[in-house]
Amino acid sequence: MTVFVIAGGLSHEREVSLRSGKRLAAALRKQGLGVEEVDVNAELVSQLLDAADPVAVPVLHGGLGEDGALREALWTLGVPFVGSDGASSRRTFDKSVATRLVKSAGLVTPRQVALPDDIFRELGAQAIMSAIGDRLGFPLMVKPSRSGSALGATKVDSADELPSALVGAFAYGKMAVIEEFVTGTELAVTVIDDETGPRALPPVEIRPTSNVYDYEARYTAGATRFVTPGDLPDELLEAAGRLAVQTHEVLGHRDISRVDMIVRDGVPVFLESNVAPGLTDTSLVPLAFEAADLDLGEVFARLVERARLRSH
Repeated sequence: MTVFVIAGGLSHEREVSLRSGKRLAAALRKQGLGVEEVDVNAELVSQLLDAADPVAVPVLHGGLGEDGALREALWTLGVPFVGSDGASSRRTFDKSVATRLVKSAGLVTPRQVALPDDIFRELGAQAIMSAIGDRLGFPLMVKPSRSGSALGATKVDSADELPSALVGAFAYGKMAVIEEFVTGTELAVTVIDDETGPRALPPVEIRPTSNVYDYEARYTAGATRFVTPGDLPDELLEAAGRLAVQTHEVLGHRDISRVDMIVRDGVPVFLESNVAPGLTDTSLVPLAFEAADLDLGEVFARLVERARLRSH
């Protein structure tokens, strides 16, 4: 068996993906597995099909890695892979779709509206922006509907800041999500599938020095303090774990996911879910593994074997 760690790609998150891929590849090699680190290019198909008993582990962030495209291609090629399938990835990557699915399952989500860039031209930008403020109030969080690592995401404290925030979001796609800014304790909960089903790992509490967990706070060493498990009463940590597992199930995740949330007034509020969470030295999943006394390589080696067995 050859494990292909697929990292890189051409999205805005390429560098983060490469760092995740290198860390995972090293961890899998420590488990005695044969590992190839590959990028998404014209050679990838032949690399996979020429290998004996290949298993892919996509760690692409954004774009092809999380929108389901690569996973559908791997399924079409008959190459088993670790992680959620194409359909689950598509509905998760679009934040407007994921939020509505989670809400329909009875879980708490922010009040949200998703609007394309052309609606502002067709109906008048000022009228729509004024309605957004009246309907949702301030502060708001504005972000691209289909992006990751908080790229293009901006906190908006007043109506004057909304136009530039929308421009920033539309730089990453034609659809923007505008939602109420949820204040409270921010948590990230990793969920892994094992023999008994999905289980939540200890929640990681996120404390950015800037008070907003944006791209810089995520990937700049020292910009954010992490507390694992989160500094909350046990019953709230357990509630966060339940929300993460329910989200994992509602969105049809497989093998591993990470669910981001904020505990507001004692209630976990869903923010978004991730089918390809980061594995860098400043990422959240490795912190959860450490708190649960789990080894990154051992867990992914088991997931690789599960993926291989699914194909037989």
